[in-house]
Order: sequence, then C-alpha cells, then structure tokens
Amino acid sequence: MRRSRFAAYVSSLLLAIGVTLTGAATTQAAESAAEGGYVALGDSYSSGLGAGSYLSSSGDCKRSTKSYAYLWAAANSPSTFDFTACSGARTDDVLANQLGPVNAATTLVSITIGGNDAGFMDVMVTCVLQSDSACLSRVNTARAYVDSTLPGKLDNVYAAIRAKAPSAHVVVLGYPRLYRLGAVCLGLSETKRKAINDAADHLDTAIAKRVADHGFTFGDVRPAFTGHEICSGSAWLHSVNLANISESYHPNAGGQSGGYVPVLSANA
Repeated sequence: MRRSRFAAYVSSLLLAIGVTLTGAATTQAAESAAEGGYVALGDSYSSGLGAGSYLSSSGDCKRSTKSYAYLWAAANSPSTFDFTACSGARTDDVLANQLGPVNAATTLVSITIGGNDAGFMDVMVTCVLQSDSACLSRVNTARAYVDSTLPGKLDNVYAAIRAKAPSAHVVVLGYPRLYRLGAVCLGLSETKRKAINDAADHLDTAIAKRVADHGFTFGDVRPAFTGHEICSGSAWLHSVNLANISESYHPNAGGQSGGYVPVLSANA
C-alpha cells in the first residue's frame, strides 16, 4: 500500500515537473521570438478578415485587431511589429507588396498563403450555387493547381523571406477544414462538404511539404479547429455571412484567438 502511494506521489510529481518545464519552454520560446522584430504576412486568414475590429488604416486589406498576428504581438511585445497581411493576397502579392519590413533584424515571420492562388473563393461560390458534380469538378481543378503550380509559387515566397531575413524563425500556418461532417446542417450537401474538407487537407499537405523543404515550421490548425467547424454548433468559422459577404468562410474572432493564436504561440 505504501509503495502504491509512493508511486502515485512520484508520478504526480513528475507530471507537475513536466507541465512546469513545458510551460517554461513555451514562455522562453515566445520571449526569444519577441526579442527582435515580428512581421505578419499573408492573406485574409492572417489579416483577420471575419474577426471584425478592422484597422481603418488597412483599407481593403481588412487587418483586424482580433487577428492572431495582432493578438500575439500584443501579448508578447516584440521589439517591432509590422502587419502587412492583406485580404485577397496571393503569393505574387506577398512578393510585390508585403516584404518591405522583413530584414536582418526580423526574428519572427508568420504567414498563411496559397488558398487564393488555388482559387478558394471561386471553389466556394461554385459549391454554394451549383450542383454536386460542378462542385467536385471545381475542387478537382483546384487540387490539380495545388499539385502542379502552387509548390513553385510557395518556393518563391519562402526563398524571398529567407533572403531578406536570414536568421528569422518562419512559421507558416495552414488552413482549417471548413465543415463538420455527419451533422444535420442546412446548406451544402455532405458530398460537397467532404470534397471541400478533403481539398483543405490536400492544400495543407502541399504547403507542409514546401515548408519542411525550406527548413521553416508548419503550424497545423486543423486539430485546434476540430469541433469548431461550420455545422458544429460552436463554429469558429463564418458560413455565408449576408451582412458582410466577404467574411464568409473565414475565421471569426474565436477562430483567430482560439484556433490560430495557440498554434502560433506553440511554434513561435
């Protein structure tokens, strides 16, 4: 009996130490990332479209004070914070318009990019307005682009980031699955929802491969969003938002703070 109690005590002690060390490591990593400059690049999932509270100075880029980038910077106080992510951005837009603040003093870069190149919104419009077969055809076209053309586009962006910030830690965040499957849900058919989710997985897999080849870090947000997809009853993503149609199929404030921020924090 005493041995059993002693073993339980040791087990609890080791668990507490492990939790403490894990927390300390996470805090230390965040402090290290915050010692230099942080630059947040990317598309609408990085700008925070869908989260509201947009910076008036950002115009159509819709940069939000509730975006993961803004929230992380507020919590960690990097020496400088430059927020150039822009709604609608593609890889070429990042190269042309977003890399200005990235330099040798940059210690952390975050980015989501690739969804618009693959035709994300056109896929959603097709799947919402047209038949199952039309949706599947458009998804397959997007998947083919991801296989044939997107890798080279991503390589161009990642190489440019590394050239401008040789010592920066680069965290490339992925995209969530949009729908919970197997749930009673008005709107898209199960066939369409599954095809869209599978396409998100396909895109994330392609991005993760290029990220690994460049020595960057991939932040997979799919586990964090599990249970918070559209049709889940606790969604962190907008469905069709008639009040602001551009916010449709983007993370809301909860998706940014509960989905993206922890993944960036864990990988920064």
